[in-house]
Amino acid sequence: MKSVLIGTVAFSQACLEHFIRIGAPPAAVVTRPASTYHADYADLSGPAAAAGIPVLHVTDINATETVMQIAAHNPDVIFCLGWSQILRPPILGIAPLGVIGYHPALLPRNRGRHPIIWALTLGLEETGSTFFSMDEGVDSGDILSQRRISIDADDDAATLYGKLTEAALSQISNFIPQITIGHYERLPQDPSEASYWRKRSAADGRIDWRMPSTGIHNLVRALTRPYPGATVRRSDEDQIVWRTTAPDTIPSPVNAEPGRVLDVRGRKIAMRTGDGVVTLAEHELDPLPQPGDFL
Repeated sequence: MKSVLIGTVAFSQACLEHFIRIGAPPAAVVTRPASTYHADYADLSGPAAAAGIPVLHVTDINATETVMQIAAHNPDVIFCLGWSQILRPPILGIAPLGVIGYHPALLPRNRGRHPIIWALTLGLEETGSTFFSMDEGVDSGDILSQRRISIDADDDAATLYGKLTEAALSQISNFIPQITIGHYERLPQDPSEASYWRKRSAADGRIDWRMPSTGIHNLVRALTRPYPGATVRRSDEDQIVWRTTAPDTIPSPVNAEPGRVLDVRGRKIAMRTGDGVVTLAEHELDPLPQPGDFL
């Protein structure tokens, strides 16, 4: 079985290395030469070159030249694992077994953008690791493999990313033999069960101190590394908060409004929120605010 892998993020690299490790290396890899758009960007040319796999660097996956170069490898199947552009019919029609995509959610629920970030921001207790056959819709094709993934209270973007990657690699090991013989079960998605998450904006990542403490904590853990971080707007610039914790002994005074700095211990900042107190445990606030300041 010949395959082509399209991807440009850390998840893509983990999948590429796994394909090589299990003896199913792609015939070619398509990736970006660089990207400021992807916080978890990874150039796949390193591991691909080490395995003797040709690499195509592109910025427009649907360009005629790109389609022709992919088709020249005569793939039986294409894997699109970590790519932000929608694939158009010319690419979808190249391989006899189609294009297999990946979405870290329990399809048909939560299609669309930023599924890891939204799941954590919303405080969900589970998500999913889903491989599906790509069509002209958005995450709407038949499901090939799906696993439920629990989201623990102490999970953040990095740990959930790791959980999903580990599950996905196991799934790949399970379904590659089925694809190799050209037969695998496909479960159609129920459109009536579908929901969509929208694209985030910079404003979605800014902390509003009127939010409940849990909401602020969820926002921060959703946007921590490898993502760009939740932010506090200070002096016309966004300053990053990477981690929050519950305060140890700081009381929640009834006469302090949300956004008031209650205490500063070293670099830890206790903040009044909409319903209590949250501590900024890791951040890039500069200059360091002082007790009584308002953020």
